Amino acid sequence: LTIYEGTTAIQANDLVGRKTVRDGGTTAKAIAGQIEATEAELAERDSVAARGMLLRLRGKTGWREVEVGRGSSDATCPVVALETWLTLARIAHGPLFRRVTGQGKAVGAKRLNDQEVARLVKRTALAAGVRGDLPEGQRGMMFAGHSLRAGLASSAEVDERYVQKQLGHASAEMTRKYQRRRDRFRVNLTKASGL
Repeated sequence: LTIYEGTTAIQANDLVGRKTVRDGGTTAKAIAGQIEATEAELAERDSVAARGMLLRLRGKTGWREVEVGRGSSDATCPVVALETWLTLARIAHGPLFRRVTGQGKAVGAKRLNDQEVARLVKRTALAAGVRGDLPEGQRGMMFAGHSLRAGLASSAEVDERYVQKQLGHASAEMTRKYQRRRDRFRVNLTKASGL
């Protein structure tokens, strides 16, 4: 039991004050530097959260960081969808995409494997009526997990190198294989050079 309520604070101030004088302010500067670094990191996180999400993904060649920007509408925004999923599934850390069990009432701890993702994509595409002009059996063979990557590569109206980076491809040639509706003349170097 302290005799006076302020005794502990006075002792702490005295210790910090004497230590600061003794080491020429090195400790105080180090603490101030740590505070500044923490504030900068928190400001960067807030800035990233407003613009999108940074995800760490494990691929064939190891871990990589991918930026997912916010969409133009909440209804189609992948960041809003992911934030909603994380809230509803009560996921704070670990794998993002997990098996839902018990008729949709429980979320497992393990990540989905590639076959489970392929089945989900196929089931969702069929339920949404994508390519409804084809028989169901033929439509079922058209969709898998890579359909998501191919859809992004084909629909993104940006420079090919950005799609390559987002998909984690080592070469532009691999990215082109994923682009199903690629306009080979979108960039016309003949006109760009003034000819």
